[in-house]
Amino acid sequence: MSRHTNHTILEKDGVPAFVVVPYEEYLELLGEQDDDLLLPHEVVVAHGVDGKSLVRAWREYKGLTQADVATRLGISQSAYAQMERPDANLRRVTLAKLAGALGVEIGQLRL
Repeated sequence: MSRHTNHTILEKDGVPAFVVVPYEEYLELLGEQDDDLLLPHEVVVAHGVDGKSLVRAWREYKGLTQADVATRLGISQSAYAQMERPDANLRRVTLAKLAGALGVEIGQLRL
């Protein structure tokens, strides 16, 4: 979102309660939403039960090493390992690159 937009702030009892934004900007903020995306059982267990990040769960499900994915991304294995941490706060652009490297949809890397 590199454009400047004047947003309308709606107040309730003198306190900001809502912001009106253009619909296209709302969609950008929301990101891709696809309720039809599925996760294999193994990925769900690795993420939900074992506490692994979705990135790691998918990589392991696909039978790839960290070095394999790092090579696909053109980065070092240690840089990729940071992306795999459960507490990693990845930007949408990074998630898109990871999805491409893992052969999954971006929505399958976010819950």
